[in-house]
Amino acid sequence: MKFVSELKRTHYCGLLSKAQVGQKVVLMGWVDTRRDHGSLVFIDLRDREGIVQVVLDPKKPETSSSKDLRGEYVLAVEGIVKARPDGMVNSKIKTGMIEIEAIRCEILNSAVTLPFQPNDPNVQESLRLKYRYLELRSEKLQSQIILRHKVLQSVRKFLSENGFIEVETPILYKSTPEGARDYLVPSRVNPGTFYALPQSPQTLKQLLMIAGYDRYFQIARCFRDEDLRADRQPEFSQIDMEMSFIDKEDIIELNERLLRMIWKDVKGVDIGTVPRMTYQEAMDRYGIDKPDTRFGMEIQDIASVVKGCGFKVFDDVLSRGGIVRGITVPKGGEFSRGQFDKLTDIAKKAGAKGLVWIKSENNQLTSPISKFFSPEKLQEMFNHCGAKAGDAVLIVGDDFDTACAALSTLRLHLGRELKLIDTSKDKFLWVVDFPLLEYSPDEKRWVARHHPFTSPTNEHMDILLKGDESQYGKLLAKAYDLVCNGYEMGGGSIRIYNNDVQQAMFKTLGMSPEETKHKFGFFLEALKYGTPPHGGIAWGVDRLVMILCGTEAIREVIAFPKTAKATCLMSDAPSEVNRDQLAEVGVKLSPLAEKHLEELHKLQGQPGHD
Repeated sequence: MKFVSELKRTHYCGLLSKAQVGQKVVLMGWVDTRRDHGSLVFIDLRDREGIVQVVLDPKKPETSSSKDLRGEYVLAVEGIVKARPDGMVNSKIKTGMIEIEAIRCEILNSAVTLPFQPNDPNVQESLRLKYRYLELRSEKLQSQIILRHKVLQSVRKFLSENGFIEVETPILYKSTPEGARDYLVPSRVNPGTFYALPQSPQTLKQLLMIAGYDRYFQIARCFRDEDLRADRQPEFSQIDMEMSFIDKEDIIELNERLLRMIWKDVKGVDIGTVPRMTYQEAMDRYGIDKPDTRFGMEIQDIASVVKGCGFKVFDDVLSRGGIVRGITVPKGGEFSRGQFDKLTDIAKKAGAKGLVWIKSENNQLTSPISKFFSPEKLQEMFNHCGAKAGDAVLIVGDDFDTACAALSTLRLHLGRELKLIDTSKDKFLWVVDFPLLEYSPDEKRWVARHHPFTSPTNEHMDILLKGDESQYGKLLAKAYDLVCNGYEMGGGSIRIYNNDVQQAMFKTLGMSPEETKHKFGFFLEALKYGTPPHGGIAWGVDRLVMILCGTEAIREVIAFPKTAKATCLMSDAPSEVNRDQLAEVGVKLSPLAEKHLEELHKLQGQPGHD
């Protein structure tokens, strides 16, 4: 018998139904489970589309190999589709109405005992990542990876139908560090020089607009050497697009249509029109520019209530231009002192110096700051935050950014802990009118909030061109972020398309003419040759699919993810390379790197290098 070479697969296991009853089919896949009933052997045969029950008679020569079958053996089966008797229907699987009566079967390959079962959720993460190819056999991951594929196919179709052209841009490109660290690649042909893996195709897609391609898109691979989180990886994909002769409204309108199409196709939900909120409103109400609006607990400003009350902590904060704000915790009056201590630790980890709480218990307000305020003033603070009997109020006084970070962190933590978030629905938001710049105390200079190619609003253009540093904090950007459930799902801006304005931007960021020419000379040169007004946006593919799948772990929607330390446990990357290879590209390890490798060799029981 020559399965594969002569007998070709006719169907996927999980796609069979009663429509095929009576038909002869050829199936190929993995043995999911095996049940030996003596006279008959039942197996569940699995492929990427699901499982189907196969019935084999071990006494028949053509199916005698069934007695040797074990879990995860690779099997080919030819058989007849039969309807299951009414009492034998399995409603738990798609193919539960049918089974396959095997005519012949062949073991295509055996398998040793697996270190874990693919669908077992109780396996240690490090083991799952070491054997990622086995975890990828699980029903959950296969469905999520297939969903990712279908979403990207829909995106490609939508953008192509709306006049976009897919163009691939280089992976080996120029280092233009302005944000996260670059991954660098040494050049063998040009010793001492380096490529950088792109953090995004930003300048390249703008050059395509200068080249007249009008509407570009790409499922772009991007790389950032930065600290990782559950929703961040060192390499990621984005739906990258750029459009010419448009303004902010054109981009938002098109991307809303794309968003509606995705949610309708995947979830069958009409999301309607996406609301908008300015950056300042988002910060004032939620303390973060990507708020989760599926629940309340909005931040309240109580500076007017506590100002001049004689409480030194609040008075000092307000005198130096800081803020005093609070959030209401529903039924927080039931919290113990230990619970408030844990919330204080969370606020401190977010940067706050401390946390003030007021709780209502048995119709009486208690607080660590009761001795500093009259009962009437304490009640006024409590009421001003919208709290009622049985609630608690959490208050932070600090500079604007720190207080916002602490309160937004507390809000999200409590939203999850108290199950206030309606996870049955998705809430979207456009955040607009971002600051163009922000001041970096560490670098002692102004830095771009998004990137240095973002255009200021028309009314603020003169401030940038005149270089009036005293007004830089007022500059607003033609930028917009698409937020879903507290995640930034996409972001973009209208770009600077005038050479003088772009040079003014670089100067504002503290770049010398020499530095500007070295990093962006090619781009500034291109801007001189007739650049159309243009703008774009990029969606994070991994976050998009993560939200659609209802998971909070981005690694579950990536085939081969890295760990929190940017390593691949399966392939052991990054790994040491031969010293001859390093010499060939003109790289010599630093003493710190040599010491790290020596320590690694000791742990692995390997000899060191001379």
